[in-house]
Amino acid sequence: MTKHHGTTTESRLERGRRALAEIDGEAGETVVASLADIAPDFATYLIEFPFGDIYSRPGLDLRAREIATIAALTAMGNAAPQLKVHIEAGLNVGLSSEEITEIIMQMAVYAGFPAALNGLFAAKEVFALRSARVAEHAA
Repeated sequence: MTKHHGTTTESRLERGRRALAEIDGEAGETVVASLADIAPDFATYLIEFPFGDIYSRPGLDLRAREIATIAALTAMGNAAPQLKVHIEAGLNVGLSSEEITEIIMQMAVYAGFPAALNGLFAAKEVFALRSARVAEHAA
């Protein structure tokens, strides 16, 4: 067990599960569940290290962490599935679709137009799916 921000005692895994649920929501759980039959240990590492250790650190809020993550995944240019999860996460932690679009457009300067185009198409897909879910729940 470890201390988290000096208030509660929880393991890396528990802290990671809490952060994953808050940040990525259903999309994160889907990724973890998809690893159960091929690499359950890797799913645990995914929860403990990025979410239990890095995302749970003080110093940056979740909005800032998702801005950095969206920018990095866009710049990579080859991580569309992960980018979509983190675009959704960005929306979950308070980024607007306009802010996400600007983050991705900014990457054209540093990663090139193809990476930015791929990122924009990923964002367009996430925004459309999210709008459809909102409309479905409103009906």
